[in-house]
Amino acid sequence: MTTPPIVLDAEAVARLLPQVDVLQEMRALFAELGRGEAMQPAQTLTLFPEGQGDFITYLGAGGGSFGAKLSPYLVREGGPVITAWTVLMSMETGQPLMLCDSGRLTTERTAATTALAVDLLARQDVKTVAVIGSGAVAQAHWRHVQGLRGWQKVRVFSPGLGADADKQAAWRGICPDVAFAVSAEEAAREADVVMLCTSSGTPVLDTAAVAPGALVTSISTNVAQAHEIAPAFLASAQVYCDYRETTPASAGEMVLAARDHGWSAEQLRGDLAGLAAGTCEGPEPEQPVFFRSIGLGLEDIAIANAIYRAASA
Repeated sequence: MTTPPIVLDAEAVARLLPQVDVLQEMRALFAELGRGEAMQPAQTLTLFPEGQGDFITYLGAGGGSFGAKLSPYLVREGGPVITAWTVLMSMETGQPLMLCDSGRLTTERTAATTALAVDLLARQDVKTVAVIGSGAVAQAHWRHVQGLRGWQKVRVFSPGLGADADKQAAWRGICPDVAFAVSAEEAAREADVVMLCTSSGTPVLDTAAVAPGALVTSISTNVAQAHEIAPAFLASAQVYCDYRETTPASAGEMVLAARDHGWSAEQLRGDLAGLAAGTCEGPEPEQPVFFRSIGLGLEDIAIANAIYRAASA
């Protein structure tokens, strides 16, 4: 007889999340990856028939377990439907341990991965952070980075934020001194760190506003070749990513920069795996730094593992 896997919906996951130190889980997994103690294959995109959408499969093996997250993008009238579920399996028995809703987990691990990049790449004396985007993902980014540096200025911009009293109140609830900018460029101007936290498939910031030596971080979305920053920016920046073996072939601006702007993956200075394991160098001052994450299966497995431990306890 085998023990049935735990099944957790979104509400159950939300109840367990406060017991998990997500940033520490991401720090540990990237150190494992850098030491060769975990395996991260490339994510795969599978198209549905007749233009009905697609799904991305995120795979990973490490920490005594393996598994996959499936994230579909379903084309529907009135807007797409996007969900995500993770299956976690034991590397000892080969049996399924847990099936869980990954919506909130994806938000948290994405933000924590960016926060780890900020901790490893930003100067210790940085004071100003700009957040482009204002929804749940952007708010999670701020929650995870707020204790990493002595921030003195926090500026946030997203279209429509200026007229959204509820969202402004939500931001003041987590960052009382937040300032709301009238444009992405105003938010980014003279900022030491600029976090792009949107679901946009096209650039959301004019890179002319990026200060010398600033760190710009960017995340991923299901849109084909999505890029929150102009691909040409990579040619003038010190470029890092979450995992150099897989990210350059999937990140939209990297693919486009290689095609159109003479950039290549060989110009990557490093990745989170190398930074966390201490095997690659940090950036030089006075030149902008760009960090790109695409979301790794190992991130999903690590946070699912932490949720499984909490549920089992």
